[in-house]
Amino acid sequence: MKRINCFIPLSPDPEQTAETLKELRACEAVNTIYLLSTDPEAQPIDGTTLLSVTGLNASATLRTIARCSDTDFTLLYTRHTTLRLGYFALERMMRIADDSGAGLLYADAYQQTDGRLVQAPVIDYQMGSLRDDFNFGSLLLFRAEALREAASRMTSDFRHAGLYDLRLKLSQKALLLHINEYLYTDVESDTRRSGEKMFDYVDPKNREVQIEMEEACTEHLKAIGGYLAPRFEPIAFDAGDFPCEASVIIPVRNRARTIADAIGSVLKQQTRFKFNLIVIDNHSTDGTTEVIDRFADDERVIHLIPERNDLGIGGCWNLGVHHPRCGKFAVQLDSDDLYASERTLQTLVDAFYQQNCGMVVGTYQMTDFELNPIAPGIIDHREWTPENGRNNALRINGLGAPRAFYTPLLRQVKVPNTSYGEDYALGLNISRRYQIGRVYEVVYLCRRWEGNSDAALSIEKSNANNLYKDRIRTWELQARIALNKNLHA
Repeated sequence: MKRINCFIPLSPDPEQTAETLKELRACEAVNTIYLLSTDPEAQPIDGTTLLSVTGLNASATLRTIARCSDTDFTLLYTRHTTLRLGYFALERMMRIADDSGAGLLYADAYQQTDGRLVQAPVIDYQMGSLRDDFNFGSLLLFRAEALREAASRMTSDFRHAGLYDLRLKLSQKALLLHINEYLYTDVESDTRRSGEKMFDYVDPKNREVQIEMEEACTEHLKAIGGYLAPRFEPIAFDAGDFPCEASVIIPVRNRARTIADAIGSVLKQQTRFKFNLIVIDNHSTDGTTEVIDRFADDERVIHLIPERNDLGIGGCWNLGVHHPRCGKFAVQLDSDDLYASERTLQTLVDAFYQQNCGMVVGTYQMTDFELNPIAPGIIDHREWTPENGRNNALRINGLGAPRAFYTPLLRQVKVPNTSYGEDYALGLNISRRYQIGRVYEVVYLCRRWEGNSDAALSIEKSNANNLYKDRIRTWELQARIALNKNLHA
């Protein structure tokens, strides 16, 4: 039976398209193959139907695909490079679709990179998989009935967020199923390391795209009961008796090359209040401990070495924040970064009082190790607005830097004892009730170098990190849905 209509982008390289067509035609279940092209001068290839579209991710394109989906399943391939199907791959996907009733199926794949074939597994989809850059791989198999139903509820006319909007609407009523089998191969053209890719979503040149993604996500949150209106609990800032107004917290392990610069940038701060620096030295073995000891004569420097051996970055933060000498506000500085000026600490603390917030997030400049500006430049996280920031935070993968917290609130929430995503979890949790303040001037220098912990992650580690952040989002979304139900009970 002819059960699948296929939609593939017309490649600028005719040979690439021809190879993909050959792969698809080898499957007896394939019915019609549609070529998607943004070139008005494009010509159809024999045996295919050409669809002229405005963009591969545009809402209009997805509606067109839905209208043409008159078989059981719809296959969408999202790359211009050659698709190579595994042995009986589409038959396998259809069988699982029939057994599970899933609305969308996606699978692990092989990637051909520089002539090598490597595994490229993806992760399971869950309620909190709201990132617009969630990696489904390049081959998507939709149940056509579910696709048409979801497309019928697409009311916006996005240029960039159409596919994102579609899969959010699809997830509201259907299962999005990960097949953890390697069912196809495609060619990977983006060979950058993980540390070079991770800031793409906040690149200023992508701002128009991000605005559309925010609109689609906000609409989805309203539909599922997870949207929070911009109403926040006030903070009096009068809890507790603190020895100083602010403490800078630096967890560190094996950063002998950078920790002195970080400490120095703190001690240079010019403030109208008393502050100190709490360095949690998590059993360093490379000379970091000795570097920190050079600052022992400065009474503002508190050097802690945990008695425990099971602390991640979050656990070190808890140790510093619960120390009796911690100030009213706890301010972040990573051990290989710097404050941008001598006014950073004062600026961040002022923001708490000016904006009445439980947490403040600043703006940072990307630099190389020698502090020369590098792309994508200034990261100001403009998507975090007072009106919609805490909703949009469920879509993005980070909250900016530096981060500062009202200490009594942080002591109450406590930091997850992990070394990835702990700050993101805090931001989501705190923003459920309190405003997150923003500083849009550059107050922080984010130094990128080969020693960064995220400079060159394996795909397995990147997947583990993304899975954890999706879980954080799932838990937070569940809490927000429950909060809204209680408010309207």
